[in-house]
Amino acid sequence: MNKSGTIWKYLSAAPHRSLFLMGAFQAVLTILWWVIELAGRAGLMESVSFSSIMPIWVHGFLMVYTFFPFFILGFLFTTFPNWMNGEKIKANQYMTVCLLMAAGVVLFYAGLIAGKFLLSAGLLLMLSGWAYAIIILFHVLFTAPAGDKRHAWVAGMAFIAGWLGLCAYALWVLTDGREMLDFSRQAGIWFFMLPILMTVSHRMIPFFSSRVLENYVVVRPFGLLWLMVGCTVVHGALQLAGLQEYVWWADMLLAGCAFYLSYIWRFFRSFRVRLLAVLHISFAWLGIAMLFFGLQGMLLWLSDGDRYWFGLAPLHMLAVGYFASMVLGMASRVTLGHGGFPLVLDNLTWLLFIAFQVVVLLRVIPDIFPGVAPLAPQFYLIASSVWLSCFLLWVIKYAPIYWRARVDGKAG
Repeated sequence: MNKSGTIWKYLSAAPHRSLFLMGAFQAVLTILWWVIELAGRAGLMESVSFSSIMPIWVHGFLMVYTFFPFFILGFLFTTFPNWMNGEKIKANQYMTVCLLMAAGVVLFYAGLIAGKFLLSAGLLLMLSGWAYAIIILFHVLFTAPAGDKRHAWVAGMAFIAGWLGLCAYALWVLTDGREMLDFSRQAGIWFFMLPILMTVSHRMIPFFSSRVLENYVVVRPFGLLWLMVGCTVVHGALQLAGLQEYVWWADMLLAGCAFYLSYIWRFFRSFRVRLLAVLHISFAWLGIAMLFFGLQGMLLWLSDGDRYWFGLAPLHMLAVGYFASMVLGMASRVTLGHGGFPLVLDNLTWLLFIAFQVVVLLRVIPDIFPGVAPLAPQFYLIASSVWLSCFLLWVIKYAPIYWRARVDGKAG
């Protein structure tokens, strides 16, 4: 077998390999594009943005719909059969999903320069990949003979909501209908990303904790999970209805649930094991983000909408602090475990994760402290540059694992 055939053999040996690899590359490309945009805004280089779409709407789309989904699908295609004792997903299925989505992303980037035709073609390919992924996930869900299917149902429904958000973005590109963009933005965060990551956290953090901490009791209160999912749906629905000043009560409730779960999941005990600590730290950002969302909404309500407090700080605490940190932590664990390596987080990856937490602080400080606001462009550029450096180093370290055999000689 030639070299390219060998690489394909290993990339297709397990669902996470190709999908994580594309997610890793997209993590770098997404922020590289944004760093260039921010550098242009800061006057450090000439602007090179050719897109007819406002850069902020491209940035949000790339983050939610073209970066996170590769990692989420790589994880779900691996865990869905395990959660429910279902049939393993076939290589031709997950490779088809990966290739459709990857081709769509490439055409989307090309369309930012060439225009709406390539943008639309890229979005159509992404929609096709997502639709096939949903069919695959629900086939496992419906045919699995046993197992607890509650987590799988939430994740599956959230992915349908994400597909609808992607549809809405495509319609916005074609029609310029503002309501389509608004739905895509809210659906991507509140109906897709947050329900899925809360569900995965609820399922996996207690499980992983029980594997490495002595005398650890697994606690998974499903009542809290349903309440948290309900709160995030209410938040998104109120935002879409233009009633953002009333979302604070749902945000505060969700923050309280998240802080309580961090407590009963033994946040401080997790620091005995780095690979576990990164998951607990990531989840802690959920409580912090929703607390700031709640305070923002409450102040908006009390001031009759005269001032929008904290700017985008709560959103970046959620998207970078919780979403991206959790992806980094989970992807590291899955890559090590399924690559045949010991489940130990080395010094480099630990330092990258700590630096990633600094990214969150750098991004939100100008929005929280008015005295720093004049320096916001510099803070944003530094934060994005640190993100880019972290993921680039992560890719250099972990990406080769995906196209090589497991070091323990096992299949997968």
